[in-house]
Amino acid sequence: SFAITAMHTAMLLFRLSATSSVSSPNIIIMLMDDMGWGDLGVFGQPSKETPNLDAMAAQGMLFPNFYTANPLCSPSRAALLTGRLPVRNGFYTTNAHARNAYTPQEIVGGISKDEILLPQLLKTKGYVSKIVGKWHLGHRPQYLPLKNGFDEWFGAPNCHFGPYNDTITPNIPVYNNSEMLGRYYEEFKIDRVTGESNLTQMYLQEGLEFIRRQTEAQRPFFLYWAADATHAPVYASKHFLGKSQRGRYGDAVMELDYSVGQILSWLRTLGIENNTFVFFTSDNGAALISAPHEGGSNGPFLCGKETTFEGGMREPAIAWWPGHIKEGTVNFQLANVMDLFTTSLALAGISPPGDRAIDGLDLTPVLLSPPHTIHNRPIFYYRGNELMAVRLGQYKAHYWTWSNSWEEFKSGINFCPGQEVSGVTTHDQKEHTMQPVIFHLGRDPGEKFPISVLTKEYHDVLSRISPVVEQHKKNLVPGIPQLNMCDLAVMNWAPAGCEKLGKCLKGPKSQPWKCDWPH
Repeated sequence: SFAITAMHTAMLLFRLSATSSVSSPNIIIMLMDDMGWGDLGVFGQPSKETPNLDAMAAQGMLFPNFYTANPLCSPSRAALLTGRLPVRNGFYTTNAHARNAYTPQEIVGGISKDEILLPQLLKTKGYVSKIVGKWHLGHRPQYLPLKNGFDEWFGAPNCHFGPYNDTITPNIPVYNNSEMLGRYYEEFKIDRVTGESNLTQMYLQEGLEFIRRQTEAQRPFFLYWAADATHAPVYASKHFLGKSQRGRYGDAVMELDYSVGQILSWLRTLGIENNTFVFFTSDNGAALISAPHEGGSNGPFLCGKETTFEGGMREPAIAWWPGHIKEGTVNFQLANVMDLFTTSLALAGISPPGDRAIDGLDLTPVLLSPPHTIHNRPIFYYRGNELMAVRLGQYKAHYWTWSNSWEEFKSGINFCPGQEVSGVTTHDQKEHTMQPVIFHLGRDPGEKFPISVLTKEYHDVLSRISPVVEQHKKNLVPGIPQLNMCDLAVMNWAPAGCEKLGKCLKGPKSQPWKCDWPH
């Protein structure tokens, strides 16, 4: 049953005893996968199929200028949990210039042991942390969530690609804490023909149950809810399949929206809504390469996932905390996913690590005391090891432009379908360091009309942005790249727990190579 009435009833009595005397608020971060800015009704999606997210925005604070740290899943997740740009935390590659790298099964690396993750810090204040869904910071044993500060995990280390012929490639394991329970397409079904899967429902129940247990034990908790149904191949449960005007992708969005509604409603049932900070966002822009059947919408913005145009990095974002965040607020603060690290620490009363550069800012003044704003806050758009663009105020300057190579483009891989902008969505990596391409994102959110270099406006903007870029580059100490090496021997052949299930597979001999990152 989709209702959680039984749980509701069980908890109604408990509501009175649920204490709000805990000084540290609970923290829930909901991170969607490849969901675009334009996928929410509140941001103008014409089908209006996200009533729960729209209500969350009406009861909370909407951020139209919220960014990820990278236009790809793994680096943006590493940035969220470390508060640091991928170029600092090692989630990038130096195999080629300005390439997007991530953590497929054959990746040798993962999150560096030198990084300090959010749950490790929250533990110092007694928080219990759980990740539900996709991890994506490395799948070898030392890189998994329970080795990096999380107390619990239900989900998978990689994307739900497959099904595979397991003599060549193992199917991705699904873990409960530190042992596998089964594999995608085997015990955890995803029907590639119909798109049917119960995974989002499992992720919802895991989240609700964790919240209930910590509330009963009166322990502050951190729930990182990373459902991935909107990443191709998209899926939804039977109840939602065929419901959306938008096709299967819309079905997945509707089920995630329903799940968000259930989680917020559960917080109210338990009487902890005033003591729980919730933030909803996505890891990168919608994957237009999979659209329209299995990809979403980036609204008015240019291109999508894999690119540093607005469509690749501007994200839907909503903060919700009844009694603390003024409802129905739209906040134009420039903010990004790394701020969630520093903000979560501030809410828990913890100082960020003082021995390293932290890119995330504390948004608590912005959230709790509007119209407080953090002025002159830049947004850096990285692709791999290159700073591609910088936003300051309403202006964005592109120092490099690239969508993807001519070779890829001609083979049918298009990151900007129907959106070619001459001299902007270039298929060669074009350097503009001496004369950046500048847009005013207020007048031109779609990055279609570069400001003429002959105008006073152009030179005024350049004189403001140039010192910010110079300062950033001067102080940048890149981390050791973790995403350079691949090896078929490190794939998910024999994850912990496979013996009990009789699910261990024999892998090939180790033959590492430098990963090829085409875009």
